[in-house]
Amino acid sequence: MDSSGLLVDAFDRVKETVHAAVADLTDDQLAFRLDDDANSIAWLVWHLTRVQDDHIAGVAGLDQVWTAEGWADRFALPFDPAAIGYGHSTADVAAVRAPADLLAGYHDAVHAQTVRYLRGGLTDDDLDRVVDENWDPPVTLGVRLVSVVNDTMQHAGQAAFVRGIVLRRKG
Repeated sequence: MDSSGLLVDAFDRVKETVHAAVADLTDDQLAFRLDDDANSIAWLVWHLTRVQDDHIAGVAGLDQVWTAEGWADRFALPFDPAAIGYGHSTADVAAVRAPADLLAGYHDAVHAQTVRYLRGGLTDDDLDRVVDENWDPPVTLGVRLVSVVNDTMQHAGQAAFVRGIVLRRKG
């Protein structure tokens, strides 16, 4: 397996976890928060997908699926279209209410763009390309891609955890 295939497999696992986290939940269940400052499943899935969309589009020189394919309009959230969730307040988290099919649909569209990019000729040598000089040391493509996998899988796991709590709640 080459690095492209390895990365596709990692992003496939994120997608599987996202789908399992939102499957068959109501809008209220997706918006449930363990306390007033906790993240909901809806916010976690929206955020992890926005991060993947933003970061992959950035390194690939592509338009973000969020705006280019009309997902920002479909979600109709009260945020700037460039928002990806970093620095969101508790009120911002509460504002993310979306049905499971919308969350999964946006994630699927971002996943499809990610896989097209990874399978579109990405080579091992490409992974050493510097994509962000705002850090010391500068961030390479390989580091950025692993960072996105790490971040998205952590949030998908958090969403799965909250799902478990939601399904065990009484009433």
